[in-house]
Amino acid sequence: MALLAYLKSLFILQLLMGFVFVVSGLIINFIQLCTCILWPINRQLYRRINCRLSYSLWSQLVMLLEWWSGTECTLYTDQATVDKFGKEHVIIILNHNFEIDFLCGWTMCERYGVLGSSKVLAKHELLKVPLIGWTWYFLEIVFCKRKWEEDRNTVFKGLDRLKDYPEYMWFLLYCEGTRFTEKKHQISMQVAESKGLPILKYHLLPRTKGFTTTLQCLKGTGGIHAQVTQKLYSEHFFYFVCCLQRFSVEDIPDDEQECANWLHKLYQEKDALQEMYNKEGKFPGPTIIPPRRLWTLLNFLFWATLLLSPLINFACGVVVSGSPLLIIGFILFLIIASIAIRRLIGVTEVKKTGSSYGNQEAKKQN
Repeated sequence: MALLAYLKSLFILQLLMGFVFVVSGLIINFIQLCTCILWPINRQLYRRINCRLSYSLWSQLVMLLEWWSGTECTLYTDQATVDKFGKEHVIIILNHNFEIDFLCGWTMCERYGVLGSSKVLAKHELLKVPLIGWTWYFLEIVFCKRKWEEDRNTVFKGLDRLKDYPEYMWFLLYCEGTRFTEKKHQISMQVAESKGLPILKYHLLPRTKGFTTTLQCLKGTGGIHAQVTQKLYSEHFFYFVCCLQRFSVEDIPDDEQECANWLHKLYQEKDALQEMYNKEGKFPGPTIIPPRRLWTLLNFLFWATLLLSPLINFACGVVVSGSPLLIIGFILFLIIASIAIRRLIGVTEVKKTGSSYGNQEAKKQN
């Protein structure tokens, strides 16, 4: 175990894994670009192909959580709910505390076979990010500028287009709109007080526009349900637990204001659930541990074999050649690759991508 931990800590190994992700992602993006010719001919075939291509990329990140870090997941829910997973469209309402929230959501999607067809409402800035934004573009992900006047038509058109999607979708919604921090919580609760809404202890005030719009646009889609997920993690993310509650969207009011009130009440219940976990160390209900699937590991091994073999052969050739120019050039390549990967990782940092919701000072600066 000590040797394995040492190997995982080696920078060169981490760099090689980053190389596999980036290069395979660029290859996948190129193939996705080529599939665009199918859009006017057979839109459903285009969508099915792109679901599988995106799975091949996203599953590499899921592999890091499941197989590299060995993170375990425990669900607090009933078997009847689990039996529905992967067999219906679902809107997932998640809390948002850490940079890896999206990865834990994807892990659940992967274990129930909907990773490639999972959807989000993404920040418009991510559209320009290589691999992430480009892959989402081909998946018909809806990008938002967080200004409702500008987003209204884009969001309605984008969501309406998904009504005939051929794969079961899990629509992952972070209704808080940004990750939880103490400063944001303080500002958010000031907004709650000004609006006469109950104070939340562990969550930010949810943004209701995204939820009500998503519900309004997708409610006519067959078999769609709302799934509420309350996620908590161990200190070092070796395991995370989810409390799942299932609702039929037909039970959620159609009226926009009543739907918003329903969401606010739901977040009060989520707050109470987290308070219970903090006091008792568990959520209510039976526990289920969904098994890992081999597909994420096999997919990564395929790309690693395909891409690292020529890279290692080239590196050996450079060393054997003894050419200072080639060696220096290869070292510069490694440095540039390292910087590029770190910049890509930096896209998810809170301080770089956080919202200024409720922060008047930040809005003035913008």
